[in-house]
This record gives sequence, structure tokens and C-alpha cells, in this order.
Amino acid sequence: MSIIEIWLLAISLAIDCFTVSVTSGIILKRVQWSIFLKMAFFFGFFQAFMPLIGWLGASRFSHLIEDYDHWIAFGLLSFLGFRMIYHYFKKEEESTFDPRRLKIILTLAVATSIDALAIGISFAFTGYKSLEEMFLPLLIIGFVSFVISLIGNFIGIFVGKRINLCVELLGGLVLIGIGVKILIEHLCS
Repeated sequence: MSIIEIWLLAISLAIDCFTVSVTSGIILKRVQWSIFLKMAFFFGFFQAFMPLIGWLGASRFSHLIEDYDHWIAFGLLSFLGFRMIYHYFKKEEESTFDPRRLKIILTLAVATSIDALAIGISFAFTGYKSLEEMFLPLLIIGFVSFVISLIGNFIGIFVGKRINLCVELLGGLVLIGIGVKILIEHLCS
């Protein structure tokens, strides 16, 4: 895989992180560096870590992971999405979706990086034989996801200040949409 292909792959993997970060920025409404950096770190970490796990386990577990990774991502994202929609209609301030909570950030980071497992498996079958060969692709994937997540948060703040949206309803629909997209892509391929 060429360096350009790795950068393009990293960008495509980070699109889900971007979408979730935009939604979180809309909800937060103002710059909160500690939250943004924490979210970007975990998104970047899991986007880089999942391909490593996929690559390491490809020889033993690929047939098990490939069949279910899309269902896991769909389930996690749908659960969070339906939870956001439920809280939107419940209208209780204390029970709203809170992207500042570490549990939510970790769940989103794992859910948006499930596809990266399949990428790691494909790395194993496309000639990546050592951890040293995997280092640069993993570094690029993690870096791109980190940066794109930060950009998404700032765009979310910008959009959120200018447009009065039903944020939790919209965010829930976006998360469910990402889950459905992942599921359809895998079922149709």
C-alpha cells in the first residue's frame, strides 16, 4: 500500500469520528479543550489500535471477526443514537446525552473504530509482515483521526451557535445513520 493510499484510508476511517465530533461540538456549544483533546485522543487511539488488533488476530480469528464486526458497530452506535433520541423526548435536563462523560467518549471511540479491525485484517493479507511495517500506517491513522476529531468539534460549535437545532434528536439520528451505513456496506459487499 502506498503512502498516499494510507493517508486516504486514514481519512476515510476518520469520517465517522468527524461526524460524531461535529455532533458533540453542537451539544457542547463552546470550546472545552480538555473534552476536545480527550475525545480526539481516544478516537485517534482506537482508530490506530483496532487495525493493530485486527492485524495481530488475522491469522487466528479473522473468520470470526469479519462476520460480526459490522453488527457490533451497528449495535453500539444504534444504542447510543436511540438513547439520545429517548432523552430528547424525555426532556429531562439531567439525563441528556453528555459527550463530556468518559464512558460516552470511550463507547463512541470503540463504535467508530470497529471498521478499523477489518482494515487491520486486510493489512495482514496485503503483505504487512512485521510490527515495524505496521508502525507508519497506524501512526497516520491515529494522527488523522485525532486532527479530524478536533476539527469536527470546532465545526460543531460553529454550526451550533448559528443554527438552533434539536441537537439530541439530530445527533441520535446521525449515530444510527452511521451504524446503518456500516451495516449496509458490510452486508452488500
